[in-house]
Amino acid sequence: MNKKQRKMLIRILVSAVLLIGLQFVPVSGLPRLVLYLVPYLVIGYDILRKAGQGILNRQVFDENFLMAVATVGAIAIGLFESGDYTEAVAVMLFYQVGELFQSYAVGKSRKNISALMDIRPDYANLELDGQLVRVDPDEVETGTVIVVQPGEKIPIDGVIVEGSASLNTSALTGESLPRDVKEGDEVISGCINMTGVLKIRTSKEFGESTVSKVLELVENSSSRKSRSENFISRFARYYTPAVCYSALALAILPPAVRLLFLGLTPDWYVWIYRALTFLVISCPCALVISIPLSFFAGIGGASREGILVKGSNYLETLSQTGYVIFDKTGTLTQGVFEVNAVHHNKMEEKKLLEYAALAESASSHPISKSLKRAYGEEIDRSRVSEIEEISGNGVVAKVDGRTVAAGNAKLMKRLDIPYHDCHRTGTIIHMAIDGDYAGHIVISDRLKDTSAQAIRALKSSGVSKTVMLTGDSRRVAEETASSLGIDEVYSELLPGDKVAKVEELLAQKPPKEKLAFVGDGINDAPVLSRADIGIAMGALGSDAAIEAADVVLMDDDPLKIAKAIRISRKCLRIVYENIVFAIGIKLICLVLGALGLANMWLAIFADVGVMILAVLNAIRALFVKKL
Repeated sequence: MNKKQRKMLIRILVSAVLLIGLQFVPVSGLPRLVLYLVPYLVIGYDILRKAGQGILNRQVFDENFLMAVATVGAIAIGLFESGDYTEAVAVMLFYQVGELFQSYAVGKSRKNISALMDIRPDYANLELDGQLVRVDPDEVETGTVIVVQPGEKIPIDGVIVEGSASLNTSALTGESLPRDVKEGDEVISGCINMTGVLKIRTSKEFGESTVSKVLELVENSSSRKSRSENFISRFARYYTPAVCYSALALAILPPAVRLLFLGLTPDWYVWIYRALTFLVISCPCALVISIPLSFFAGIGGASREGILVKGSNYLETLSQTGYVIFDKTGTLTQGVFEVNAVHHNKMEEKKLLEYAALAESASSHPISKSLKRAYGEEIDRSRVSEIEEISGNGVVAKVDGRTVAAGNAKLMKRLDIPYHDCHRTGTIIHMAIDGDYAGHIVISDRLKDTSAQAIRALKSSGVSKTVMLTGDSRRVAEETASSLGIDEVYSELLPGDKVAKVEELLAQKPPKEKLAFVGDGINDAPVLSRADIGIAMGALGSDAAIEAADVVLMDDDPLKIAKAIRISRKCLRIVYENIVFAIGIKLICLVLGALGLANMWLAIFADVGVMILAVLNAIRALFVKKL
């Protein structure tokens, strides 16, 4: 409980003690009013102040105005009719009890979410003259060597230059198993060093590091509101004035009709009392508080699982996902390619690998990296010139003055070079030297351990269709899709073809279903942006992923996609439960109040009770069941 909440608790206790004590004080008339105003002002002065400020700022109709009018009206009735002010003080007292509970519940959920995302490092260690000096991470420049001791957070992304350790990545990825790292490995900020001392050469400034990007993403998520939240905002904007005018009509019209047309006594006291009860019941606190809290809790629950959702609007869209479209490499497969075979004509195997590695030396594509690893020697870039990369085909370059073409069958057809198909399954890199076919290299990628389970989990979650899009050959693509149980596969696609295919699928899908595209977040940025919901896989530390995607999975586990969909659906289910429950109870109580079947005590209990139950229900979104 924070300082503000403790202060409110003291006010509640003081007001309650004074109210109980006044029941035993035999006083009447004006002195009785003055005595009862003391506990009333102790508990309600802030509500009256906010109501007054709202009137001055021309933002009249809110819950503060409703409570102020209702309680001041009850005091006026007591002054001129009943002489009893207990009800007015009690209504304000119970309202503040409900507000305190709501404040505590919201604060608790925020604290839980903050704890999940407590990854911001407070300092970085620099070694100066043999001593470790703590500095602000913002002050550390790119390329600086920092020291991370056991138990400390890695403050900035970088590469280990000395040492080895086990890292706790659970705050970022939701993965409980530690990750072992050694010299030469890339590490990201936000992880906790559990064992050895690490020296890390920073590769980014603190503001561009993973931890800063993640925190910025989470902090900004509340600004992107869902349709449900916008509905509640619009509802409250029209609802509050409507109930105020309805209460005014309830106070004036029935007595006027009784007096002017029926010849009966107007009973002003009865109808004004009903109108004031009507106002108390009408407070929209349960809706205004619980709906945003439900989405906030849902985003927090997802964060704990290593799933970052950029806003409640994306959480709402994710819950309607019916089509899930996958990229293949790095999404369903590990993205770690290995050379499995070299089939050559006249040129020897090592020479063919050397030419392939040199031709691909300027590329950062995983296939290019696998060729360089298979070659195993340092690349001499001075031997390479006139590099031309042809998107979706391969590369043509001058190596030692000879024209080397390395790529898929499309490249060979483009260059009118006859080639040989390979009987092996995998990515085939065809090689041509000076226009003559020299052989091909077989490269394969392994499926992730959880890919097949992820597809099954999606289907059990109600996803109607799974599709894979890839630039790989038809045979490789179909074999992968078949082994995973994917419904449709489209192969040999250029980056532009993927966008066109997503456009086709968007036109085919049922209108009520949404299409999610899952990619690595770097090469697939255009498709991630075009889909109804873009999910970046295995993109930890990738600026392109965080910018292009709507949902970022903080590790490369495809099983998290089904979990993200289930979290979103649970959150939306809770939101709709709260909307139906709160509006339903309000309408019933409003009718009862208008008919005189609910007094102000029942009204405030109903209002506070509905708010408490709705808030408790909203907090359920924080908790996620394991798949």
